[in-house]
Amino acid sequence: MKQAIIGFHKDEEDDWVADLACGHTQHVRHNPPWQLRPWVITKEGRKDHLGRELDCKECDREHNSDDRN
Repeated sequence: MKQAIIGFHKDEEDDWVADLACGHTQHVRHNPPWQLRPWVITKEGRKDHLGRELDCKECDREHNSDDRN
């Protein structure tokens, strides 16, 4: 389920995490060659991504479990 990015913070391992409008979070690592997100390493890049949507896996799981009940 698509959710807007409303902020960012770093976790205990110093990796960037996106705060989503739904209240969930999602890692947004720049870890070449597997994950290419160079925008996350600069303040300007993160600011430019505020409001953009990510697929929230937690919302997907919650939605799918609601469908089964």
